Amino acid sequence: MKQLNGITASILDLATIVEGDASAGDAFKRSLRFAQHAEQLGYKRYWFAEHHNMESVASAATAVLIGYVAGGTSSIRIGSGGVMLPNHAPLIIAEQFGTLASLYPDRIDLGLGRAPGTDPLTSYALRRASTVSPDEFPNDVVELLGYLGPKRADAKIRAIPGQGTEVPVWLLGSSTYSAQLAAMLGLPFAFAAHFAPTYLMQALQVYRTHFKPSQFLEKPYAMACVNVIAADSDEQAQLLATSFFQLALGLFRNDRRPLPPPVKNMEDVWSEQEKAGVQQMMQYSFIGSLSTVQRELQSFVDKTGINEIMFATHVYDAAAKIKSMELVASLFK
Repeated sequence: MKQLNGITASILDLATIVEGDASAGDAFKRSLRFAQHAEQLGYKRYWFAEHHNMESVASAATAVLIGYVAGGTSSIRIGSGGVMLPNHAPLIIAEQFGTLASLYPDRIDLGLGRAPGTDPLTSYALRRASTVSPDEFPNDVVELLGYLGPKRADAKIRAIPGQGTEVPVWLLGSSTYSAQLAAMLGLPFAFAAHFAPTYLMQALQVYRTHFKPSQFLEKPYAMACVNVIAADSDEQAQLLATSFFQLALGLFRNDRRPLPPPVKNMEDVWSEQEKAGVQQMMQYSFIGSLSTVQRELQSFVDKTGINEIMFATHVYDAAAKIKSMELVASLFK
C-alpha cells in the first residue's frame, strides 16, 4: 500500500463528552489515553480546541487540559487548535503558554483562532466586554508574539513566564482572513476543513501567494484538519460514523448533546435536507476501510499540497477510536 510520504500526521481532540459519562473527568481521562496512544503511534501533535457552552465538548479550559495531557506524555507536541483569542487578553495567553512551555520545553504549540468558539451571549460572559471585536485579532496576535519573544529591556509589560519562550504560534482559520494574516506575519497556517470546507483551496492559495519569510518561518507551512474514521471495513466505519452524523445534526437543530452511540440507519433520524446540510459541512470526511481512507486521503493531499494533516475522529467507543488512530497511523510510516 502506498504511504503518504512526506506528510506529517497529527490529531485534534475536543475532549468529547459521550452519552453515559459521569462527568467531564471521563472525557479528560480518555483524552490522555488517546494522546498516549498517539505518541506511541508516531503522530506529531495532539491539539485541543477551545469551545464553550457545548454539552459534547470539555476542552473549554484549553491551557489547563494541555498541561494535564503534556504531563502524561513525554514527546508528542501538545497544543491548542486553537485558543480563541477574542475571548482572552493576549498577556494572559502568553503567561499561560509561557508556563506550559517552561514546564514542557519544545513540546507546546499555540494555535490561535479569530472566532469566539461559542454564541454571542456566552462570548460576552467570557470577557464581559461587548465591544471586543474579531477585528482586533491582528493587533492581538502581534501583541502576543511580542510577549513570547526575546526579552526587551525597554518593555514596560512582560509576560513572566512567557518572554523568551518563543512558543510556536499558528494561525487557524476557516476563510481567507487568517490565511492572509498568517502569510503577512510569516506564521504557519491551519485550515478548519473538518467543519468549514468552502474556502479551503482559496485560503491555501492566498497563504502561499502572499507569504513573507520571517524569523518564525522561511517558507509557507500549511496544515488542514479533516474528519477521519477508519475501521476494518467500509460498513463498520459507516456505522461508527452515525455518532458523528448525529452530533453534526445537532448543530443544525440547535440541539447539542453529548456524543451519542451509533444507530443502524440515519435515514430514520434526519430529513433529506438535513442530510444534505451535514454532508456539505462534513465534505472533507474520510470514512471507511484502510484502503478506502488511504485512497481518499492521497487524493486530498495531492489536491491541496498540504505539509501536514490533522485528524478529528468522533467515535463513541474508545476502543474503536484507538483502532482508527492505529489504522491511519500506518499510512504515514
